[in-house]
Amino acid sequence: MLDELRKPFLLAAAIVIALAVLVELGAGFYLSPVTDASARAESLYTISGIFYLGILDTLVLFTVALVGAPLIITHRLHGRIQGVVTLIFSFLMLLGSIVMIFAALALLLLMVSLLLAIPFGTIVYLAEYGSFDRAAAAATLSLAMALKIGFCVLLFLAHQRFLENKGLVLIILTSLLGAVLLSFLHGLFPRFLVSITDDIGAIILSVLTLIWAIFYLVGAIPAILKALRKAEAGA
Repeated sequence: MLDELRKPFLLAAAIVIALAVLVELGAGFYLSPVTDASARAESLYTISGIFYLGILDTLVLFTVALVGAPLIITHRLHGRIQGVVTLIFSFLMLLGSIVMIFAALALLLLMVSLLLAIPFGTIVYLAEYGSFDRAAAAATLSLAMALKIGFCVLLFLAHQRFLENKGLVLIILTSLLGAVLLSFLHGLFPRFLVSITDDIGAIILSVLTLIWAIFYLVGAIPAILKALRKAEAGA
């Protein structure tokens, strides 16, 4: 397959999905109106869903990197390290997604508790969480979606047989549906509730990340065993 691969398109696809990940992960900084660095970090709740989407898309980027790795390193080395690298990466993603779930749940409980604590808690909620910037979030999601669609086109142009890779197709579909889900949750309720719905989206995305991390972790085990058997046979 690699012999028939259109390498410039694969490289362009990797660059485009990397840009999408950077846009999503960096959204908390360039969308925040807060100028102070420490206060800006605390304001990430306004777009936590987009940040969590970027974490999920890291899995897409990692998959593309694995596919393209034999273009840089030898097939033999790729076969030896692929399983180990996937195991380490997926384990870290597994731990990270668990932390993400609990962090998002804690924030959700805080916001709901404040909102229902009438009148003073509600006032605090509206002051801290009631001004979600839907326009900026929508622009960010639109840009990320455009980059992802471009990535899909470039990946198809690189080689049509990528469509036969069910795991790759499913993780890409999960990413696209995640962006659609966030857009839906941002526009479904009045603006003062969007911080809550965005956080619900973040929880869903972190659960999806957890599921995919487990999938990658389990899938890495046969690759490691295969590499060990080859090493023993070579010895």
